[in-house]
Formats: sequence, structure tokens, C-alpha cells
Amino acid sequence: MPRLIVVSNRVSAPVDPAAGSAGGLAMALSAALKAYDGLWLGWSGDTVETFTGEPKFEDRAGVQVALVDLEAQDVEEYYNGYANKTLWPLFHHRVDLTAYERSYGEGYERVNRRFAEVLAPLVQPDDLIWVHDYHLIPIAWHLRRLGVTNRIGFFLHTPWPVRQLLVTLPHHRRLVESMFAYDLVGFHTEEWLDLFRDYVVSEARGELDGEGGLECFGRRVQTGVFPIGIDVDGFLAARDSPLGVRTYDRMAASSAFRSMMVGVDRLDYSKGLEERMVGYEQFLQDHPEKHGDVFLVQVTPISRDEVDAYQDIRARLDALAGRINGEFADMDWQPIRYLNRTYRRDQLAGIYRAARLGLVTPLRDGMNLVAKEYVAAQNPDDPGVLILSRFAGAAEQMGEALLVNPFSREELSDAIHKALTMPREERIRKWKALMQVVRDTDVSVWRDAYVAALRAAPVAANGDEAGSRSARPDAA
Repeated sequence: MPRLIVVSNRVSAPVDPAAGSAGGLAMALSAALKAYDGLWLGWSGDTVETFTGEPKFEDRAGVQVALVDLEAQDVEEYYNGYANKTLWPLFHHRVDLTAYERSYGEGYERVNRRFAEVLAPLVQPDDLIWVHDYHLIPIAWHLRRLGVTNRIGFFLHTPWPVRQLLVTLPHHRRLVESMFAYDLVGFHTEEWLDLFRDYVVSEARGELDGEGGLECFGRRVQTGVFPIGIDVDGFLAARDSPLGVRTYDRMAASSAFRSMMVGVDRLDYSKGLEERMVGYEQFLQDHPEKHGDVFLVQVTPISRDEVDAYQDIRARLDALAGRINGEFADMDWQPIRYLNRTYRRDQLAGIYRAARLGLVTPLRDGMNLVAKEYVAAQNPDDPGVLILSRFAGAAEQMGEALLVNPFSREELSDAIHKALTMPREERIRKWKALMQVVRDTDVSVWRDAYVAALRAAPVAANGDEAGSRSARPDAA
């Protein structure tokens, strides 16, 4: 079996797997790498005065990692800038928040080139290289220039934007062209893949080959849909651990004679947190008889606090939660418990299990693994109900959830009421169907399907023509 090298912006493999945070890439990749003699390379999260390119190697719970320190300017331009102020809002259809700064693009290219220069000497002839997410789209192009001929795959964990919005990005064609240095490009859903194909065919005049491949820019790349899942067995073990059970007992006692709803989301404008609170407020207005009988636990760890848009949404959510509590709370009841902190994976499993409703209502999301974790945490004999945004990638698989339009406060209010009044037999039927999806899309299935497709990708897909590798300009 060839060695697997994973490359992502941050190396976040936890030392204690049970302590991992909700959903996300870290737990999925940790589980994936344990099945291979692999290496995970990425930014350490630390800065240095001068970039050295010398990685630091560690063992984290059986996962070998290589950590790279960046300069402060790198972090500002590549991470806070191009990744989080340009690509992230654009890929989530928030052009109003997208910042187009030339220095951001230059920093993005510089860091991708530096990552490639660190990685190239570590690559062995039979290694498979698996690059993750929007931070590192051009890295394969730089690796090819350095003479790396191994199979290289890319997986996008966010949505892909519609063509009409992507063309607002300066040098959008150059970014997409760099993706043709990969052998395989994967997405969570058919919708995201179709949008990528639409750009290549309609904007770049590429062609479909009928076998999942795309030809453009004088090269060919294989494409595919690989819906990510959770480490089901690992998550169930965390749920049933002493801390998981203890957390469930605490939450069950706290919600005695009341129905608890839960939302777990990183602080981000794409997660629909304001719309969720407003929809819950509408429910409280529509159903005064439910006052005192239901409450929302919203767990929202702070993230990217250096970015102005995230500071703004934090202030708005603080004010909104305070307004709803001020309007509806009673001396022995508070409708929203708004928590800006991170909980361990086993604690979250206990919280999910105690919740009658799981609210997963992003405005746009690549997949969303919290939806799958909530389902996996439930009691089979008395499961809760998942309310899921139709704009999350998970909605393509989880049709037995109550699918909602998160932009409609009335629709969300109606869904909450329906979930709270749903008969037990219907809840069990829906949960069984959803749990089957969770098991069928376990992270090991995702991992094995992607790696098998990368190994099988046509050799011609990696763009062996030297001229084509050097044609793309170096600036973003």
C-alpha cells in the first residue's frame, strides 16, 4: 500500500481523539491517516521572523505530522487575506464581503509555493498526495514545477460558486487552470461538481470526456463526488465514554420537563446563525403556549476574530440573543443559552443525545458533519429530529431530515413546531433512514473511495507536458 501524504492549511490532528471538536476536517483526516503509513503536512499556527522551510515532525495519536511555521506577513496575506477575505466569502456566495487585494493574491501564491518547496523533498516515488481545501489550490502546480510526478489529488470541502460569481474574482481563470495540475479533483456533492464543470466548459471552453474527466488548458483532470462522513465507531465510543455519559446526564437534568434544541457551529456568517435565532424568535411569537417548555443551546466557538466580518457578526449575535432573552425569558426560564466556547467531542455527543431537536441551518455549506454527528448521537428508541438547511451539502443525502429554507423565518418556525410535535414512530422511522446514511458514508468509505479513484486516475491527467506546466503566470 502506498504512503498517503495529506496537505492542509492547518495540522489539527488531536492528541486525544475524544477531545476533537465538532465535525470538521480534523477528525476525518485523523481517522483516514491511521489506516495508512501516512504524513500530514500543514501550517503549525505559529509565526517566525524569517521563513526557514524546515518542518517540525511530531506524532499525534498515531498520526505523523510535519509542521511549518510562517511569517506574519504570510499569515496576514495568505490566511487572513486571500483565504478568508477573498475565497471563503466568494465560495459561499457572499460577494458583498469579498475583498480583492493584489497583496492577498501575492501572499497566497507565495505560501503555496513555500508549502510545495517544503513538501517536495519529503515525497517518495510511490507516495499519493492528497491536498485539502481552498487554502492550497495552486500547490500542485508548484509541485509539478519542482519535478514531482506523483499522483496528486485535491478535495474541496466548501461549495464551489456559480460561474457568474466566480468571474468576479481577479485572475479566476488562473486559479482554475492551476487545478488542472491535479490528477483528481473531488467535491462533496453533484451540485458543486456541476458548477465546477459549468465554469470549465462555459468560461474556459473546456470539454467533458464522458468518463468523469475534463479537458482544458491543454491538460486533463479526473473529477468525482465523494461525500465525506464521520468516524462513526469513534464517535459512538466518545458518546458512550464516561465524560459523554456524564455530559448527557447533566444536560438531561438541565432540560427536565422541557425540550432542548441544539445548534453547534463555528462563528461564521455562512452558518445562518442570525437567521436561526430570528426563526426561533418567530416560533416563540407564533406559539406562546410553548414558552417555558423549550430552549435553544447554541454552541458557537469564536473563529477568525482578526477578520472584520467575523467581529461584526459576533456583535450582532450577542445583541440578538440578548434581545430574545430579554423579551421572552421568565424568572425560571431562558429561551437561549448562547455559548462562545469550544467543547470536546465526547461532551458534544452527550449534548446532542439530550437534544430533542438538532438545528443545522447554514446558508451555504460544503457538507456539514454536525448533522451526521447529531443523528449518530441519538437514542434509537426515542430519537430527536434533525432540522437541516436545504443549502447544506448534507441535504443531498439526508432527505429524511426536515429540510428548510434558512432564509425564511416562518418556514423555520413551522419546522420547529413540527419537530416538537412529531410522533415517536415517525421520529424512529426518520432516524433509522438517516442513521443508515451516516453509516453508509462513514469516513472510511469516503477515504477509500477517494484514494482508489486517485490511484485509478489516468496518468495523462497530471499534465506531463513541461510546457504546459510553465505556461501559467506565477502571480495570483
